[in-house]
Amino acid sequence: MVIKQKLDVKTPKLDELEKGPWPSFITDLKNLAKRKPAVEHLLGQMEQSYQTNTNYWTGTVLNLDGYGGGVIARYSDLAKKFPEVAQFHTVRVIEPSGFVYSTEALRQLCDISDEHSAGILQLHGMTGDILMLGSDNKSMHSAGEALMNNGWDIGGSGGALRTLACCIGPARCEMSCFDTLEVTKKITDTYISELHRPELPYKFKFKLSGCANDCANSMQRSDMPIIGTWRDKIQVDHQEVEKYIAAMGEDYVIENVITRCPTKCIALKNRKIEIDDSNCVHCMHCINVMHKALAPGKDKGVTILLGGKRTLKIGDTMGSVIVPFMKLQTEEDMEKLIELIRRIWDFWGESGLEHERVGEFIERVGLGTFLEGIGVEPDPQMVKHPRTNSYIKFEELTKPRMAGETKKAPNVVDKEIEGKETTF
Repeated sequence: MVIKQKLDVKTPKLDELEKGPWPSFITDLKNLAKRKPAVEHLLGQMEQSYQTNTNYWTGTVLNLDGYGGGVIARYSDLAKKFPEVAQFHTVRVIEPSGFVYSTEALRQLCDISDEHSAGILQLHGMTGDILMLGSDNKSMHSAGEALMNNGWDIGGSGGALRTLACCIGPARCEMSCFDTLEVTKKITDTYISELHRPELPYKFKFKLSGCANDCANSMQRSDMPIIGTWRDKIQVDHQEVEKYIAAMGEDYVIENVITRCPTKCIALKNRKIEIDDSNCVHCMHCINVMHKALAPGKDKGVTILLGGKRTLKIGDTMGSVIVPFMKLQTEEDMEKLIELIRRIWDFWGESGLEHERVGEFIERVGLGTFLEGIGVEPDPQMVKHPRTNSYIKFEELTKPRMAGETKKAPNVVDKEIEGKETTF
């Protein structure tokens, strides 16, 4: 039975949030307020915000001595009325890859949060961090010390590499085409200095998904999505296809698999699945529906995109292909990825504007200039969409032609890309 706390401040608006059929965070905060004065004052400020439709928080980024960025400062404009939340900072904590915790680790986090902050934990923020809410200018340093001494690290903030996030990958998912957990750890360890100490034009986020289902929502929510894929044929188990058809019927397969293929590359003939793999875009729909009969190919790797973000200078954007395919299994493969990241940061860092995300930088300078700057050869798969104008205007050469010289058509070089790994 939940015992409600009578607060000094009346909270009729917040009380409404406790009346629905679902558990309410307001009830939890009221219980926590019995032993945490800051939470009682937090409820008072929240009530006033609900009454006036006004945000009373101002913020900036603070550094922890010796650890760099990772604290989002929150200062209350109602400090005189609610002095316990005059400073109510958020400490970002790097979460484990794939959000895999032990109960011991969770209890440890709760103990640190209870001792050094308001006892409120958010799992997880938009970047992926654990958020520890309610520290002030003094206790945030002791919170950082307690976290580091127990094996945790502070997350990123400001113009820095932000905390990486990934799906559960091969730990629990048979669809994963690469080890998301290991790659996330390796990138984090390699660039931990860039995560702690802001030195980029603006934030830079990685999110890693083991397959095109993109459970990490990387394409919309990260500057550099890394998504698992394959480049050979989809694996088909014809015995399982027979079992599926026997259980669900041919009409069900046609309606829910065949007709929903975006490139119409699947056919059902004589109760067998036939796939034109040259036209497959690896969307995963057929595999998701018939996950015992169909599986990703054996030649697995990743597609790397660039430029996804939420609204800023040019609005919301999704990531675009920058490396169509590369293997990511050996140390040598990882070194190639690390080197690519470094070249991207060097070019963007030297030429990007303040508060300009890398996707906005590409839009400003053009894809051709960007690829040249990072030393990557153009590839047809980098094109966002086909051109809408079927007429092409070739500019005249500035150098005048000699008498009798005929105008030559531009050179066109056919490039065989099937089964070829991108070189960068």
